[in-house]
Amino acid sequence: MKLDFLFFFNSLLLGVGLAMDAFSVSLANGLGEPEMKKRRMCLIAGVFAFFQALMPLIGWICVHTVVQYFKWFEQLVPWIALILLGFIGGKMLYEGIQSKCETKKPERVGMAALLLQGIATSIDALSVGFTISDYPPSAALLAVLIIALVTFIICMIGIYIGKKVGMKLCGKAGILGGIILIFIGCEIFISGWF
Repeated sequence: MKLDFLFFFNSLLLGVGLAMDAFSVSLANGLGEPEMKKRRMCLIAGVFAFFQALMPLIGWICVHTVVQYFKWFEQLVPWIALILLGFIGGKMLYEGIQSKCETKKPERVGMAALLLQGIATSIDALSVGFTISDYPPSAALLAVLIIALVTFIICMIGIYIGKKVGMKLCGKAGILGGIILIFIGCEIFISGWF
């Protein structure tokens, strides 16, 4: 495998395509926490980047080791994403409806919820391991690192946009964030079946 322009271009495109769900969830996180500091923004974007790199790598490993065991799991991916994002989005929606702008500080996403978001938005990236299955280990590792970098940048942009819009929406940001998460869960579920 040659590490040429086409390799890097394809890896960048994979990163952009895979990062779209994470971008939307990052946007929702920014909406829910408009006062978020840079360090926390980097943590959130880093979690999404980590999982967007980890899942294709796991897929690549599965192809080269236990591909027959992965087939049954592939059918569960849309359900898992729908349940995780539906739960997190429903919770945000409920809290957004209950909150009053002037009396309640926006609630930040906890680490457990952030990890669930990272898994839910990247679980469909397992199948990317199949598309890079002909890569040698070093090229596969480089590809997932490029995917992680692209995801990190896109998520930082999403959080930043969400923060700016969140300040204007005040108490209704949680409602919009919850709707976005539920929509993404439904989109992953529907696209997983068609």
